Amino acid sequence: MAKKNWLKGAHSAYDTIIIGSGLGGMTAANLLAKFGHRVLILEHHYNFGGLATWFKRKGGHILDISLHGFPIGMIKTCRKYWSREVADSIVRLKSVRFDNPQFSFGTSFDKEDFTKLMRERFGVLKETVDDFFQTARNMNFFDDLSMTTQELFEKFFPGRNDIHRLLMEPITYANGSTLNDPALTYGIVFSNFMDKGVYTFKGGTDQLIKKMKKELKKNGVDVRNHCLVDKILIEDKTVKGVRVNGREIFAEAVLSNSNLLSTINKLAGQEHFSPAFLDEVSKVRLNDSSCQVYMGIKKGETIPNVGDLIFTSEEDEFTSESLLEPKTRSRTFSFYYPETRPGQNQYAIVSSTNARFKDWADLSEGDYLQKKDELIEKTLICLEKYVPDVRGKIDHIEASTPMTFKRYTKHPGGASFGTKFEGLKVSKDLPKEIAGLFHAGSVGIIMSGWLGAANYGVIVANEVDKFLRRVRQPKQKLEAANV
Repeated sequence: MAKKNWLKGAHSAYDTIIIGSGLGGMTAANLLAKFGHRVLILEHHYNFGGLATWFKRKGGHILDISLHGFPIGMIKTCRKYWSREVADSIVRLKSVRFDNPQFSFGTSFDKEDFTKLMRERFGVLKETVDDFFQTARNMNFFDDLSMTTQELFEKFFPGRNDIHRLLMEPITYANGSTLNDPALTYGIVFSNFMDKGVYTFKGGTDQLIKKMKKELKKNGVDVRNHCLVDKILIEDKTVKGVRVNGREIFAEAVLSNSNLLSTINKLAGQEHFSPAFLDEVSKVRLNDSSCQVYMGIKKGETIPNVGDLIFTSEEDEFTSESLLEPKTRSRTFSFYYPETRPGQNQYAIVSSTNARFKDWADLSEGDYLQKKDELIEKTLICLEKYVPDVRGKIDHIEASTPMTFKRYTKHPGGASFGTKFEGLKVSKDLPKEIAGLFHAGSVGIIMSGWLGAANYGVIVANEVDKFLRRVRQPKQKLEAANV
């Protein structure tokens, strides 16, 4: 049987080629198409969405990758840069719970409730709480980066590890940040959530991505999957196109939605960059990865509503490092009830733990499988605290690790949270090195997560549009002169 040509019908040239279909890449593609540019988006996987995706299993299970919670700002972003249909599918999570040795309660996860909790449960003065929120809200990219999140917390809540846990634990799960990262990276993300709580997509990620693909095609984007770009074509410090599935396709601009370090070191090649720039690249640290356990509940079975999102831990105190340990006793549970996916009438549960790639990378096959089994077993033991009879109700269970993320995303180190903060400047400076080469992805922690990824796609799409219009002006003048 002849191998399918996934590029059948593709043109030889486009205005812009997007490598990767994460939310940053798709949002950039949609906006550039609306600007009138000819856009090709290339995704190596069969599914679109990057880490905002899903998979199906026997028994009718549809399981979302990762824990999907984002700030209310996603509604505005989707309404403005996608469609009202996409924006209208965003709903608020009703119940977020914390359960650990230091405290246990439910919260609406917004500024009003956090203020009340810190005053009534943790005994903090209102003036201190208000000052903290105002400080976090006012943080911006021009601030001094020397203050760490730990130092920020100690300034307002000295010695209060319980409050540090309340404020930091959810953000660490959201973007992989630690207490040692710049306070700026915490303040911006935390303040976004404090606006109106945590939101998700009703209908599930599969419906979201289907709606986005529909919108892309409506706007004229050439959408291709099973297309692995192995090289960005560069001549004289200028982008010429890409090599994909053995074929060269040309473009005036290429926007990579791949991992930043992969984009520079592998797709483009270090030989095209200045020594000073490569020196900055060498300082970019990959962020951490994660492990997940996916559980599908048998058709006809039910589970009680124990909350939408549970941050649970048996650790006596909070540290960023303890969340990464292979034997961590901290994890989150995201519960998918039938109303999450109307019409399916099934339940699903996804557990997530942060993780380090190095703890999984060098295991033998036997040790790797054993470690995955241990991860599943520890997850079930923890879950039984909230759903005691859950084992008998599960008919599908599997785990993913940093190795899984590396396999499916091609990210070095399975870095599901992109890069540390220094990656943002390198990402933004890419077109200064190579004309027409742009990047939008999970960089700098701030641009990680769904809202950050989509908004960074918007920012970079505007830069690509400016570039395309600028390089076309001389051509248009020449054509006019010839006429």
